[in-house]
Amino acid sequence: MRTPPVDDESRVRRTARAVGWQVTLAASALTILGVIALSVTISLRSRHEQAEHLGSLGHGMHRPDGDWIIDRDQAVLLIIVLGAVGVLLTGLVGWLAARRAVVPIARALSLQRHFVADASHELRTPLTVLSSRVQILQRRLARGEPVDDVAARLRADAQSLTDVLDDLLISAEGAGWDGRPTHVAEVVGEAVRSLEPIAEQGNVALVFTVDGDPLVAIAPVSLRRAVIALVDNAIQHSPSNAEVTVAVSVSPDGMVELHVSDRGPGLRGVTAETVFERFAHTTETGHRRGFGLGLALVRDIADHCGGSISVESTSPDGTSFLLRIPRVSSVRVSDG
Repeated sequence: MRTPPVDDESRVRRTARAVGWQVTLAASALTILGVIALSVTISLRSRHEQAEHLGSLGHGMHRPDGDWIIDRDQAVLLIIVLGAVGVLLTGLVGWLAARRAVVPIARALSLQRHFVADASHELRTPLTVLSSRVQILQRRLARGEPVDDVAARLRADAQSLTDVLDDLLISAEGAGWDGRPTHVAEVVGEAVRSLEPIAEQGNVALVFTVDGDPLVAIAPVSLRRAVIALVDNAIQHSPSNAEVTVAVSVSPDGMVELHVSDRGPGLRGVTAETVFERFAHTTETGHRRGFGLGLALVRDIADHCGGSISVESTSPDGTSFLLRIPRVSSVRVSDG
């Protein structure tokens, strides 16, 4: 459930009050300490001045009890110095309190920037697919050909777009897996088919194979997002007349493995670890030299479900990525 705006406003007001109280208490404490320090210093200086004064009067002379002898110039200088120190310390306390108070704001702004960047990237491919479907629909209408299947695909693509947005919001709120496993064959196959218009534009063939129909501990939309990011990345780095293969299998340790392989030039200028960082770039020449956010988002999805993503192999003949996701043996539904 998303946090109501009123809660954000309340938190801001509470933070402002906390900073105000911290500065007020610090200023009060410094003022009290300053007064004590000033009183002690003046008292000590007064005794010193008293001794010097009585010494100058000679033996047998004394001053009335309770009188202080103070050097006015020194007292004024002392008050100025203590006041300046108090102002500096109060300013330092205020700066530290304000800096501490804005840490959550800075974190929220960083999360907001990441969410906007992630959403922009996640929507790019579905919107490209929608545009390609519309073009196909227009061509079929112009030729008087049946369009029912294209219209159905358009509806499915629009629903997928909605699901991606919902999944992004759920991920941003920190919600976890709801306990309902996902059929890998169905979700991965659908994700691969949805990218066929983009693959056709680049004259790239998509080949999908699956060993059985394993169940995995991840939401269908999250799995679809990861598959689309990996396959879209493979398409973009593949030359014309190449092939992108997507294969699903189960490893001996009970993990479901998704292999996505392309026939591109391989990873150059970036390591197998840094390729999953945001906006990682290679030295590849051509129309696309970076990985943007796609692989970084796949890593986030894999980490969130207890899986992993790695570079299985890379060479001038192509690159293969391996996504591993925990397998579940039966259908489980979360409580409530």
